[in-house]
Amino acid sequence: MYISRDLEGLIRRYLKAPEVIALVGPRQAGKTTLLKRIHNELKDSIFITFEDVDIRALFERDMKAFIDIYIKPYRFIFIDEFHYASEGGQALKFIYDTVSDKKIIVSGSSVLELTIKAVKFMVGRLLVFTLYPLSFREFFRFKAPELYDYCLNVGWKERIDSAVLKSIKALLEEFVLYGGYPRVVSAEDAEEKKLILKNIMNIFLLRDVKDIMGISEDYRVFNLLKALSLQAGSLVSYNELTVTTEQSAATVKKYINLLEKTYVVKLIRPFFQNKRTEIVKNPRVYFLDTGLRNAIVGDFRGLDSRADRGFLFENFILSELLKKERSVKFWRTKSGAEVDFVVDDRVAVEVKSALGGYKTGKAMYNFIEKYHPRRAFIFNDSLSGTRQIDSTPVYFVYHSSVIFDEMFEA
Repeated sequence: MYISRDLEGLIRRYLKAPEVIALVGPRQAGKTTLLKRIHNELKDSIFITFEDVDIRALFERDMKAFIDIYIKPYRFIFIDEFHYASEGGQALKFIYDTVSDKKIIVSGSSVLELTIKAVKFMVGRLLVFTLYPLSFREFFRFKAPELYDYCLNVGWKERIDSAVLKSIKALLEEFVLYGGYPRVVSAEDAEEKKLILKNIMNIFLLRDVKDIMGISEDYRVFNLLKALSLQAGSLVSYNELTVTTEQSAATVKKYINLLEKTYVVKLIRPFFQNKRTEIVKNPRVYFLDTGLRNAIVGDFRGLDSRADRGFLFENFILSELLKKERSVKFWRTKSGAEVDFVVDDRVAVEVKSALGGYKTGKAMYNFIEKYHPRRAFIFNDSLSGTRQIDSTPVYFVYHSSVIFDEMFEA
């Protein structure tokens, strides 16, 4: 069953633009499925893949024949796994510059660096879109379309009836526990979800890392992933990671850099204006998909049974912000006061697993007094309301409210 993706509409909007479209993102996020969906609904369209050795060889050895067979007869040309072609970017530039009135859409590697290398000659001729695992909005819309529509009508500022909120919380828990990979979302039961996540981790993720880095022992990468999963949400301690993984600091940093480029983890940098009193260097680490993180630590217990419940909600909100292509930082003073996220340098965000009342912590209060953000949000599981601190409105919102893009626009 096809799960509707928000990016589909954006790509369709640019089908009439002259630039080549490149779709990137992690393995198993649905890039091929999305491109085939668009291809199947277009007339005068062809879909090919460079996993096909014969097609790729023709592209690399006889460009005239490739153009005559696969380019000239069609208006829309979809090329999956484009990064497999050697000198692909230079050949693509030749096609773009010599054959008119064609729209080429390519998908890239799960490693961003390889995709950029493959299309490096296309500067000024390329539009790049990233397809992540499902957002909660896409998951919510697929799983409970009527409930999703109800929430859209209510809006993010309003309270929701407790019975309705209970249903939303059940969906949110499933998403936080198992994540947003499409094949996981469409699985019939929890055991199948766990098995698919394990396969994504072992077959795709670790294979990517091994192949690119030339590592023979994948346990080294897995040990690092497990260590990062335990540090997740905290300042990265490279000293601790070197001891835990028995690898040099340089190797650890190199592996983490690759894990970022394969869309597994994300390092969040600090927001600061005063180097004397605020953290300016050490990043925090999060996982792009909480289901994958739970597979790494081997823990799929319900949220009420977990000591890391608060972190999982925090990682969930962070991941949702990244899928919205928001710039996200965190704020922390050297004395230990901190605000979870600073979005686009203008919106402050705190994430709580539960709240006992409409209270802002001292750190959030101090941040607002110092930086006067346009808005502040306290994400939580039970309260909806507003208060004012100086000129900044502070909104108490449900975790599920992150489906609304407009929250961060003002």
